Amino acid sequence: MNPLNCVHMTQIRAIAGKEFRDRIRNRWVLAVSIVFAAFALATTYFGAAAQGSVGFQGIEPLIASLVSLTIYLLPLIALILGFDALVGERERGTLNLLLAYPISRAELLIGKYLGLAGALTCATLAGFGLAGIAIVARAPAADWYQYAGFVVSAVLLGWVFLSLAVSASAFCASRTSASGIAIALWFFFVLVYDLLLLGALVLTGGAVLGPLFPLLLMLNPADIFRILNIFGPGDLHTMFGLVSVFPAALAQPVFLGLVMLAWIAAPLGLAAWRFNR
Repeated sequence: MNPLNCVHMTQIRAIAGKEFRDRIRNRWVLAVSIVFAAFALATTYFGAAAQGSVGFQGIEPLIASLVSLTIYLLPLIALILGFDALVGERERGTLNLLLAYPISRAELLIGKYLGLAGALTCATLAGFGLAGIAIVARAPAADWYQYAGFVVSAVLLGWVFLSLAVSASAFCASRTSASGIAIALWFFFVLVYDLLLLGALVLTGGAVLGPLFPLLLMLNPADIFRILNIFGPGDLHTMFGLVSVFPAALAQPVFLGLVMLAWIAAPLGLAAWRFNR
């Protein structure tokens, strides 16, 4: 039987609400919000300090700096948040207790993911929102929309890596192994993938991988996040590397947003399959 056929929203809301309240109660959302706000405000006012100036220097250099910062920080936070979502319950001996209630495994999985995603979203919006207030006070209206687009894409990036973390939690037998997989995922997508792609392009001269380049970039959610931001209203192409040569015809926000949603759904579907075995 398909586990998704046994999903009821009442149970999902109850589980998601409990997960979200737990994160609020232990001040996790507050801590992450402060981290995001501190980095975003520091980048807003001191991002151009190396060039001898401080203060808001324009939306494009700010977005470029925040994109680089977000790619390193947000996936790591999302992976740390979700790596023990299921395996942690198993190790604490509470998983069987939860499943003894009238809920299905799919409802437990989806509820936990939505609760964690809600907490991560609140932290992201609160943190970057403080920098947004500074931007609203100093920038024209067009810059507000570009910054809002960056924040939405950051939320999607966090959801993707949270989905990957929950999937790792479903496959691993212990919190130790799940945390190791989570760190390995961060290293691969954030640090290693683009280096491997660049090396392959150099070795082949672009003849083999050139036509596949857009597809290969979309196999990395961090690169999709970059593309979503450099093909916005401003001109950020010169501030990025490989993704700056992505075909503009494919860089439609709706299309790339759907690709990000597919990146969220695929690991969750894999986790649901594993969790029901």
